[in-house]
Amino acid sequence: MKLKSTIILISISIYFMGFFTDDVKLHRPVYFPDFKYDFNKNPLSEGKIALGRALFYDPILSRDGTISCASCHSPFNAFAHTDHDLSHGFNDSIGTRNAPALFNLAWQNHFMWDGAINHLDMQALAPISHPGEMGESISNVVYKLQHTTLYPPLFYEAFCDSVITGEFLLKALSQFQLTLISANSKYDKMKRGEIEFSEQEIKGYNLFKQNCNSCHAEPLFSTYDFAFNNLPVDPVLRDFGRSMITHQAVDSLLFKIPSLRNLQYTYPYMHDGRFDHLNQVLAHYENTVVLQKAGDKRIPKSIHLSSIDKIDLSTFLLTLNDDDFVLNKKHQFPRDILLSNN
Repeated sequence: MKLKSTIILISISIYFMGFFTDDVKLHRPVYFPDFKYDFNKNPLSEGKIALGRALFYDPILSRDGTISCASCHSPFNAFAHTDHDLSHGFNDSIGTRNAPALFNLAWQNHFMWDGAINHLDMQALAPISHPGEMGESISNVVYKLQHTTLYPPLFYEAFCDSVITGEFLLKALSQFQLTLISANSKYDKMKRGEIEFSEQEIKGYNLFKQNCNSCHAEPLFSTYDFAFNNLPVDPVLRDFGRSMITHQAVDSLLFKIPSLRNLQYTYPYMHDGRFDHLNQVLAHYENTVVLQKAGDKRIPKSIHLSSIDKIDLSTFLLTLNDDDFVLNKKHQFPRDILLSNN
């Protein structure tokens, strides 16, 4: 097998400042904040990204070979999942939370709805080992990969070592996910001065800044902090959010704030997928957000929107959908690698 035939050349879209040397230089859009991820400790390369992409779509990571990362994180849903409110996994198990969208991860330093993981290079350990998701151990995944004809050459191309390790596996998955940058929506084109918003979009933009920006700060449309939004606890799931990790009462019912980018593709909404439609979310914040946790002043006690206001705000939120990201073939299933080796 020729190594060159197994490597996908990854290019960065023209709307990013980027270039190739021996490593991939993934530069941020000029109006984005600085990266949170330390690329010096895991420099991007074409080989690592291609390997991570193959691993992301390969169900070999699960115990019975039926579940891949993409099973819950579809590129066509901005790497979220819309078929059901709660994630599904190995052996027909059903999880307790909605699968979050995966994009702009280089600007985040906590992962999962409860922030259980604080580094992207370690994140994949959670779903791989969780009995309700992939139900596998990292050591057995490494064993399975080492005994394929496909992966030792890919790991050698990526890390100059055909001996597969858990560290290499996790870093490769990070590399692919770091390239999942969503920054070419209508909003982004407006920020770059390429287009202008309509009058209705401007009105919605102003409403957003008045009511939503404290938690969903632009341009990422999230602070990626944790917040309480007065959702009642599901009596079956009994999910108390971040406090289940920190064991601190002050963190009870805090969940990671999701980005508002790509809302058209990432329904259902909230940590447990309880809302199927955006108008339900707006109704929740207008009608039921009347409580606040002590010291948290980000969420107003009430939001008053007229029917016209809701239409204007929804119209602005539509400008955050990034069709180019969702349809980017460089992020999709690597047929030339996985299918050619089956």
